[in-house]
Amino acid sequence: MSTSIPLPFFFSHGVVHARIGHRPIQPSVGLLSAGAPAKVSFRRQSSAHRHAAHVVSSESITPVKEVSSFEPSVWGDFFINYDPKPLQRSKDWMMEKADKLKQDVRILFETHNDTAKKMHLVDAVQRLGIDHLFQDEINNAISDIKESEFTSSSLHEVALHFRLLREHGIWVSPDVFEKFKGEDGRFINTIADEPRALLSLYNAAHLLVHDEPELEEAMSFARHHLESMRDGSRLKAPLDNQINRALHLPLPRTYKRVEMLHYMLEYGQEEECIVVLLDLAKLEFNLLQHVHLKELKAFSQWRKDLYGYVELSHVRDRAVESYLWSYALFYEENLTLTRMILAKIIVFIVLMDDTYDDHATIEECRKLNEAIQRWDESAISLLPEYMKKFYRALLNYFRETEAQVEASDKYRVTCMKKEFQNLSTYYLQEFEWLHQNYKPAFKERVALSTLSSTVPLLCATAAVGQGDAVTKESFELTTVRSSAVIACAKIMRFMNDIAAFKSGRKNKGDAANTVECHINEHKVTSEVALDKIESMIESEWRTLNQVRCDHQKQFHVVQRVMNLAVAVPFFYDKKKDAYTFSKYHQGNVGNLFVNPVTL
Repeated sequence: MSTSIPLPFFFSHGVVHARIGHRPIQPSVGLLSAGAPAKVSFRRQSSAHRHAAHVVSSESITPVKEVSSFEPSVWGDFFINYDPKPLQRSKDWMMEKADKLKQDVRILFETHNDTAKKMHLVDAVQRLGIDHLFQDEINNAISDIKESEFTSSSLHEVALHFRLLREHGIWVSPDVFEKFKGEDGRFINTIADEPRALLSLYNAAHLLVHDEPELEEAMSFARHHLESMRDGSRLKAPLDNQINRALHLPLPRTYKRVEMLHYMLEYGQEEECIVVLLDLAKLEFNLLQHVHLKELKAFSQWRKDLYGYVELSHVRDRAVESYLWSYALFYEENLTLTRMILAKIIVFIVLMDDTYDDHATIEECRKLNEAIQRWDESAISLLPEYMKKFYRALLNYFRETEAQVEASDKYRVTCMKKEFQNLSTYYLQEFEWLHQNYKPAFKERVALSTLSSTVPLLCATAAVGQGDAVTKESFELTTVRSSAVIACAKIMRFMNDIAAFKSGRKNKGDAANTVECHINEHKVTSEVALDKIESMIESEWRTLNQVRCDHQKQFHVVQRVMNLAVAVPFFYDKKKDAYTFSKYHQGNVGNLFVNPVTL
């Protein structure tokens, strides 16, 4: 993407009882109907603590000058000025070596005829973050695994088999775990002493859909015994670390690239370790890291120029965190365009969000929304002086985005624009509620704040720039308020609100969030309200798991929605808002983008 910056237009950087197969499609979650639409994410904490930057490498990081009520970015101009260290070997050597290792791995896929070996190979390739290099081989292997007669008596292997197939949208009956239960219908005691098997069962059970009590029981059983083992110090590395991470966040809900870095350090200690996989994973990570560093440099400069042009000093500076959200959905080298388009729309969301919530008057918000609905240069005259440059930049961003994509992809930019207009309307509605001192019912609040979670806009944007790789049918799955989009949006909304409630943060333009609405409406304690909302989050994860099985033909797009969902607990984990308080992920950013792995 070009890095030239001719101001002011510098925005171009830029019910079947089968054990395996398709489960009967459940009725989709209905579209949100009557009642107000809804708001959030990338919502921030204005009563910010000041945190000194922490060094993640030998380079020092100087925070930017604080110009708003939010804490300054811990990164400042770090990525603009950062000169990557030389690769440990020449790039040509690394690429040549990687090509040789790729061929070795393809041979492994061809020669691994045993189902168990094939499963371990697929699992390792995926967890080491090199699955994008072997999509055809993985798809063929999954097809073989599905069709094979699998009769293992190992709980670990049965759970792995179950997890791999469900992860790829193939429904497997939970009956496969019946062989590990006694006559009383409960899991037999002998497996309670098998930590690896219990961990596999625990992770697999989190792929449950609605009305699967067998998997709820499996999850509870595995968690209980894993916690007992952990508390009793009976575990050895690396299994102890894997169990601790899973008990905090199960494998299907982890931010994949961060989990990959953990697993890369642990894989060599596993019995089934295949050295060529680990060597390739290290090479591929370091090669990709250089690609991402170049993007971060260009993106950080784009953000700096944009902020310098629009002159909105009240907004958060979160360039790196915006890129980190986009990276969660797309890390592959050939998806630079989509990754940058998505990262940039997040920046514009924050500009609009912080203006609505922390700066503008109600009349100014109404004018801004009117201009955004008109979507025309002539609407600039409606706006107060300080909003005019933001509006021009917004229109220009969409014009240049449309110019960057293929002809067949341009209608998706139009859909993306419509979602941005919708988001503005939702933001204004929330401000109107606050202005009128209106107290919405819990369901009404959820309806509005689900849509204002930004997820509908992010899902539409995530399909832009990929051309024919995203079919029309797949794109519609992200733009028609489908059960996948709404489930992801509710996860975003509820986890964001829990983090806000537990941290005590409250912004000038924030109406009562869903936790507060539930407490006020039902006259319950915060503990009861939080338990209720956390159970609603679990229900949405089950909906997403169901969508994956119901829409296997759209797996490519569904997986990106899943990636967006798993990024939510990465940023909003119970008590923290790691988008606003970027210190929480300073170490992760350093490991992902600054520090290469040792070859």
